[in-house]
Amino acid sequence: MLLIVNYVSAIITFVFSGIGFIFFLMLGDNFLGFALFLAFILIGMFISSGVKIAAQWEKAVVFRLGTFQETKGPGMFFIIPFLDEMRMIDTRTLTLDIPKQQVITKDNVPVSINGVLYFLVANPGDAIIKVQNYTYAISQYAQTALRDVLGGMTFDEILAEREKIGKAIEQIVEKEAKDWGLEVKGIRIQDIDVPEELKKMMSRQASAEREKRATITKAEGDKMAAFNLAEAAKTMFTSPGAMQLRTLQTIDGLGPTASNTVVLAVPIEIMEMVKRLSESKN
Repeated sequence: MLLIVNYVSAIITFVFSGIGFIFFLMLGDNFLGFALFLAFILIGMFISSGVKIAAQWEKAVVFRLGTFQETKGPGMFFIIPFLDEMRMIDTRTLTLDIPKQQVITKDNVPVSINGVLYFLVANPGDAIIKVQNYTYAISQYAQTALRDVLGGMTFDEILAEREKIGKAIEQIVEKEAKDWGLEVKGIRIQDIDVPEELKKMMSRQASAEREKRATITKAEGDKMAAFNLAEAAKTMFTSPGAMQLRTLQTIDGLGPTASNTVVLAVPIEIMEMVKRLSESKN
């Protein structure tokens, strides 16, 4: 089919039409002039319909009478009208959503998980010839690989090893995608949904774990405090006047407010004198 599909085709058609019109004027208003004018228009349309332009990210797969001929582009190229047929392929990185998949884990926990697949067309010829719809094919294969990988893992591994899951799925998909002319750039896991009852159990487990750590930390703190107090008592027992200094320090720490009143029934000096007298008698 003769079509003007780009600005280059339009220019070629316009130039040939102009040349035909010039011949028409030169030969006068007769059948020959009109025939040449019409012939130049048809030639211009024929040539222009074979001129194609592919963007920098596009490749054209050309078939001649149904047989694969070559891959052309990017830029401007020419195909033979009526004989050649082409299909444009986008070679940029494509993104596909992996729909949520219901999976039973290795330890019999039901989960729903979805992800994202990144890939590109590395060989446009194989992508067109070897698979009917490469986008749909790789999407379905990624879903199957996701279920296979997750089915062989425990629930705790799924929660902790997202990157490992993505790499495992990527290796499986890439092995098959190479035969289709595709290159897998990466697979990322997005959301992992679990039943509400399991979420409540996980919340209680996490709360119990935090309470356990808090109890252990408090016990270790009490142990250290008791050890330090024992060491302080030994130091004060062996150091004369240490108890008196500690008492004065405690009183000073109470502050000057009126609500803090300290009453000493017996002066500390008298207590020390009594202690020395008792020791001298013994």
